[in-house]
Amino acid sequence: MPDTVEIGLGRSARRAYYLDEIALVPTRRTRDAAVVSTQWQIDAHAFELPLVAAPSDAVVSPDTAVEVERLGGLAVLDGEGLWARYDDPAAELAKFDGDTRTLQQIYARPVSPELLRSRIAGLRSCGVRVAVRLSPQHTDELAPHVLAEGVDLLVLQGTVISAEHVRSEDQPGLNLKTFIADLDVPVLVGGVTNYQTALHLMRTGAAGVIIGYGAHLGSTTHSVLGIDVPMATALIDAAAARRDYLDETGGRYVHLVAYGDLSTGGDIAKALACGADAVMLGEPLAAAAQAPGGGHYWDATAAHPRVPRSAVVSFDDALDRGTGERPSLEEVLVGPTDDPTGERNLFGAVRRVMGKCGYSSVKEFQKAELVVTAAR
Repeated sequence: MPDTVEIGLGRSARRAYYLDEIALVPTRRTRDAAVVSTQWQIDAHAFELPLVAAPSDAVVSPDTAVEVERLGGLAVLDGEGLWARYDDPAAELAKFDGDTRTLQQIYARPVSPELLRSRIAGLRSCGVRVAVRLSPQHTDELAPHVLAEGVDLLVLQGTVISAEHVRSEDQPGLNLKTFIADLDVPVLVGGVTNYQTALHLMRTGAAGVIIGYGAHLGSTTHSVLGIDVPMATALIDAAAARRDYLDETGGRYVHLVAYGDLSTGGDIAKALACGADAVMLGEPLAAAAQAPGGGHYWDATAAHPRVPRSAVVSFDDALDRGTGERPSLEEVLVGPTDDPTGERNLFGAVRRVMGKCGYSSVKEFQKAELVVTAAR
């Protein structure tokens, strides 16, 4: 039975858990990290790391997309971001002072479909897998350009997404089921917060579902909208929806990608153990020397012209551990590192904990034993 508590006369609420409220339990058998695999495959695309770099202009540029692929992950370019608005985004980023109003002004320029197509073509010429994110509100307008240029994975992502996006009476909504049915590329959709929405999105034919909206140190969505995602419970609920959908379809597997409240290797490991196949990382990558944000991190909601829901996070010299230089993306993702906080060599830590818990693959690791602890 779900763990519920009474919050007033006649009104109960379900108890949910964040990742920092649970812990992993090692088994009787351990494995050397060298025999542990973190490989992940979605559709025909295989990756050495269960990593999706978040579609934030602070993290993903065409150049960093190439580097993320080299290191074993998948980077998602924001199809409504600066690289689709400016010929020289670096010049605009150089003006950025960390203020939300400045960010809104930079993003006031309209998206150029021609420029977006040029960026996709440039990525394709580099020989990397191309993934592009669009919001549900602009999918009808921009998806034809993205698909015509050719992508390997389409990401339809908003703070919260549903199987059908309803607009005003004089505008048709986006019906994901009919939209996805006409595509020949895999689609990743999200964010999702509960079992029912996850199941509905799986029934659209999506290859993967994003769990969470990317909560990070600067997120204010919980304050502005009152929406929050206790990630451990959300992932386990979505995994239950996946099992039911597997039975319903006779074996069609839908990938779960955790997005939010992931700062360390331990956070990533617990997300995988709760049922995620991969994680989407934004803020943890923003401290890297190659990150285009230059020491700042923001997500797509931070520049919203009417209701911004994320503050800009700045990484000061304290994160550089006294070296005067930011770590490389390689050090952040796969190490080696001399940083003991868990914020670097993220997937080296994941490989280590998988071995200590006795599992050799991500699929096996999803069965790891979990216990509830007091949040630290």
